[in-house]
Amino acid sequence: MATEFSLDLRAARRKAGFVQSDIAHLLASHQSAVSDLEQGRRRPTLAEIVKLSLIYGRSFESLFAMIMAEAKRDLRKRAKTLPKNVRSYVGTFNRTSSIERLRDRLAEGDGTEEYGG
Repeated sequence: MATEFSLDLRAARRKAGFVQSDIAHLLASHQSAVSDLEQGRRRPTLAEIVKLSLIYGRSFESLFAMIMAEAKRDLRKRAKTLPKNVRSYVGTFNRTSSIERLRDRLAEGDGTEEYGG
């Protein structure tokens, strides 16, 4: 299932003039693993994200904008359903302000303009 992310990854590779086996070699992986990434059959590991960012000379944010937007959407939904009646003690002193800061970060740019979602 190809996604905007996988298509972007393929376009970055082609623009750089690499073939899948080049990228596989650089990632110390197999050509089929690169194909799986580009077809949207699997997501990259953190190590692969770092390497792909270096290979293509693009920031994490630009190369993995779809994953970032999806994470923001998921966290926005989950933040709305955090338990409300949590026992208050010294360990939860900052909980309310931390939830507010998280909601503010997730609302920045509404997650659509800055990530193209």
